[in-house]
Amino acid sequence: MQIVRGYTRCSPGSVLIHTGDTVVLCTASVAEAVPEWLAGKGRGWVTAEYDMLPGSTGQRRDRSRKRLDGRTTEIQRMIGRVLRAVVDMQALGERCIWLDCDVIQADGGTRTAAITGTFVALCDAVQWMRKQGMIDRSPIVEPVAAVSVGKVNGRVLIDLDYSEDSRAQVDLNVAMTASGKLVEVQGTGEGGAFTREELDRMLDRAALGIRRLIEAQRRALRRRPSGKR
Repeated sequence: MQIVRGYTRCSPGSVLIHTGDTVVLCTASVAEAVPEWLAGKGRGWVTAEYDMLPGSTGQRRDRSRKRLDGRTTEIQRMIGRVLRAVVDMQALGERCIWLDCDVIQADGGTRTAAITGTFVALCDAVQWMRKQGMIDRSPIVEPVAAVSVGKVNGRVLIDLDYSEDSRAQVDLNVAMTASGKLVEVQGTGEGGAFTREELDRMLDRAALGIRRLIEAQRRALRRRPSGKR
């Protein structure tokens, strides 16, 4: 895995994340406004958008110009939920942070890579806000990351690529905080039912992987941005 901070110039936070052959551009933008239903309540909001570029897969994908498909809608809602779980909205004030995730190249695990990379972009956007005097303390409660886990030919594997994911009997996406709290677990028995024991094994493997991902996030945040900004 590689995390490149400051990849674009125009966004307060921008990260290019590589996880194997999956590549996602994650940006964080700040708006001095919140959705209408939050106006006047003194709280902020964090929301996400996700899409795959036309050339991100072997067969060209149409751009989502008119309507998002169900998969895209579900993924961007997941990203938003996970990141909101680690942000103190009161400390953010009446501002909205927009998280945009664009898949440049897909080889499995795009949603989990987007979550892991977007957290770093969010941290950079928050640091920018503090420098601008918009907030006096960080609203980020703790780090969060996500990883895919699956059962392929009876073996529990982590961070599945497309060839593994397409053959998986069980497909699981797990988002977890640095303190080990689960934020989201999405699991499906693609090739039949699975046992509670198998679920526990997959969650244990996910926790191990997420600890490593969070350490990689921390290392990236300690370094100076190495991208174009």
